This record gives sequence, C-alpha cells and structure tokens, in this order.
Amino acid sequence: MDRRNFVAYTAASLAGFAHEWATTPPAAFAAAQQGKPVDADLVGSLESISRNLTTAPTAPRQYTAPLLDDQLKIVTDLIEEGRYTERVGERLHRLAAGLAQTVGWHRFDHGQHAAAARFWHAAVHSAYACGDHDLGAGVLSDLAYQALWLRDPATSVAILDRALRRPLHPAARSVLYLRKARAHAALGEERTCTRVLGAAERAFEAAADTRAAPTWCGWVSHSDLAVDTGRCLLDLGHPRQAHALIREGTDVLPVAREKTRGIFLTYEAEGYLKRGDIDQAADAARTALAMAQRIGAPRCTALISGMVPAFRKHGTAPGVAQLLDGIHVARL
Repeated sequence: MDRRNFVAYTAASLAGFAHEWATTPPAAFAAAQQGKPVDADLVGSLESISRNLTTAPTAPRQYTAPLLDDQLKIVTDLIEEGRYTERVGERLHRLAAGLAQTVGWHRFDHGQHAAAARFWHAAVHSAYACGDHDLGAGVLSDLAYQALWLRDPATSVAILDRALRRPLHPAARSVLYLRKARAHAALGEERTCTRVLGAAERAFEAAADTRAAPTWCGWVSHSDLAVDTGRCLLDLGHPRQAHALIREGTDVLPVAREKTRGIFLTYEAEGYLKRGDIDQAADAARTALAMAQRIGAPRCTALISGMVPAFRKHGTAPGVAQLLDGIHVARL
C-alpha cells in the first residue's frame, strides 16, 4: 500500500477542498496566447482515442495504463502550451479531467493512494475550469470512496455532503448517495444510512426521465443499488438480507464489468463468512480470486487477502485449503 505523502491530504484538507468546490464559482480559464494552435479536429481525435481507452471492458484495461498516462500528458501539454479558442479549451479541460480520473483509479486499484489522490485533485481542477459540476462531483466522490477504503468514513461523509450541494444529474446524485450510505454504514449509523439509500434509489429512478447520464456515472444500474445496499446491511450486521441483495446484484451485472463482479463476489464471500457458511464463502472467494488474476485486478485480490485470518480459523472446511493456497500463490 503506497500511503507515502498521503498525509498531505488530511481529513481537514480534503473536506476543505470539497467545500471550496461546492461554494466557489468555477474559475474562468484563459486560452493560451503562445504556442501552436490547437484546432477542433485534433481535440476530436484525442477525445475518440480517450473514449476507447477509458470505456474498454475490464480485462484489457490492465494493458492500457501506460497509454492512458501518455494520453493525459499530451492533453495537459496542449492545455499549457497550445493556443486555442475558449470552446476548444473547455473540451481540453474536460478531456483532461476524465483521463486524470481514470488514471487515478488505476493507481487506486494498485494501492498507490498518494498518486491516486494527486490525479483526482488535478481532475477536480480541470472539471472546475470547464464548469462541469457533474464530473467534479464524481471525482470528489472518488476521493470520498478512497477515504472509506482507508477506513476514514467520517471524512468520506464530509466530502460527499459538500459535493452534493451543487445541482447534479440524478444519476450522479445516485452514485454519490450510494457512496455516502456506505460511509454511514461503516460508522454504524443505520437510520441515516437507510435514509440515504432511499435518496439514492429516488435519484436513480429520476435519471430515467432526464438527459443522458454523464459518462463517468453512466454505468450505475439496479445491480449497483442492490449490491451497495447489501454491503451496507453487511456492515450494519444483517448478513442474511445482505447476501440476498449482493447475489441479486451480482447475477445481473453486465459482463463488461468483470472487475466490479470480482469486488461484488468478495462482498458475497464476506457475507457467507458472517453467516458461518464457510464452504460457500470459500467458493465465492476462489471465484473472485481467479477472476482477479485473469483480468489483473489487484484491489480485488487485496480484499480477498484481507479475509485470510477469518478463513484460517476454518482451515478444515471444504475449499478453504485450496483458497489459502491460491492466495499464497497470488502474493508471490
């Protein structure tokens, strides 16, 4: 886990950053006055390439990280050194924000948390520059999700409370509410969690009657509502209900979202563990581990490794020895 320099982003500084985003008008950017001209056709080509890289199915993404890094450098160099109209500048900043968000997730998935936070901070600034509130809120919610992952749900709630202050597309609000519910569940705040889950569902339903969802949250579905609700119930001590919802969501997840499926399967394994169904827990974890190794999903592998102490207590249960051997091999 790369936590070096993550201290630079303290709970107070993250909450302050989110507050600034929520209350300050987007800064108008000035088109560069020097350098080579950047025309709309070039930006269109960059947008097409970036779209293909950022929306590829999960499995090929393990090979595209260097390409995304290069693409982001090209775009940021054009922003800093090029000469362009205000409209082209908006497109460049939006493109930079989307690329930085995706690159940040690559770093996050590999446990490089300081680097992920830096990319996400840059993405928020770029979203600011082009006035894209939905995208800015989405990247803030990524920082909030990271805080939850690093066991700081209070900071996660603080960031999301501020991000939700701006008017947002209903699909974006649904994603932010789901992540906020997860944080409240981690804090043991069942009543608040239930209320926020209701808000997430209402926002999701409202999204069907509005314009197309922003690209960054276009994936949100009934599957995510079910699994995140199940994850909340798991944290709140209701494993039986949690398991039913997690299984329901996993069963209807699109094939292209294999990494998400692997994460969902680890939730299912945890639910079975809490119910005492050790053989089913081991089976779900083995399936998730095999998937994570095939598609290159280290965050999923890390979740499974975190369950090792619990599985070791049941070393003679069916499937546990094979699972522990598989985790050992994955660590080599």
